[in-house]
Amino acid sequence: NSTVSNTARPNTPSNQRPAPVNAPVGAPLGVNTMGSSTAVVTVEEFADYQCGACASTHPVMKDLQEAYAGNKNFRFVFRHYPLAIAGHDKSAQAAAATEAAGLQGKFWQMQDLLFRNQAAWTANPNYLQIWEEYATSIGMDVARFRADMDAPVTRSRVEQDMARGRGLGVSSTPTVFINGQMVPFASVNIMSLRQAVDAAIQRASSSTAASNAAPANTK
Repeated sequence: NSTVSNTARPNTPSNQRPAPVNAPVGAPLGVNTMGSSTAVVTVEEFADYQCGACASTHPVMKDLQEAYAGNKNFRFVFRHYPLAIAGHDKSAQAAAATEAAGLQGKFWQMQDLLFRNQAAWTANPNYLQIWEEYATSIGMDVARFRADMDAPVTRSRVEQDMARGRGLGVSSTPTVFINGQMVPFASVNIMSLRQAVDAAIQRASSSTAASNAAPANTK
């Protein structure tokens, strides 16, 4: 199992601070990423699968992904931030479970099942069996899934995300960034997020247009 040292806490409106620069990059983008690799706007969410606020925010994140599906300017990145606090005893394993699912191309499906059924598996001592049932329901090789949960590559991806979160000053979950700027927790709703994303796309487009219109240096 992954070992974690993360004493952050579930998010509250007062639990915010500016994000520093030069944070670790986190796990390489791949299974945890939706959208264009050349997007001008990246939304990055740090979350914990046993965090009630994260489960409540999950539908908002799905709405956001759907709103910009196919938009070449938009990318969404999910980052693991399991909390080493009371009531979050399965968080690190849950993060590893989604990464294991990702090795079979089922990251987002497993993530959705864990968030939507958070209360059921959190309270069940046979939670690993429940996760294997989820894996079966989405067409995974369960034996491989079970092995991959403890694989070094899986644990490493979770740990790299946690290092990035600490470097960015994440102190609670969920924490959302748009192009590296932390979004106030009160603004983590679909209307505010869409306004912020649209504004960021517009700024990037205006900057690109200005650069293209600038006269060439003939010196």
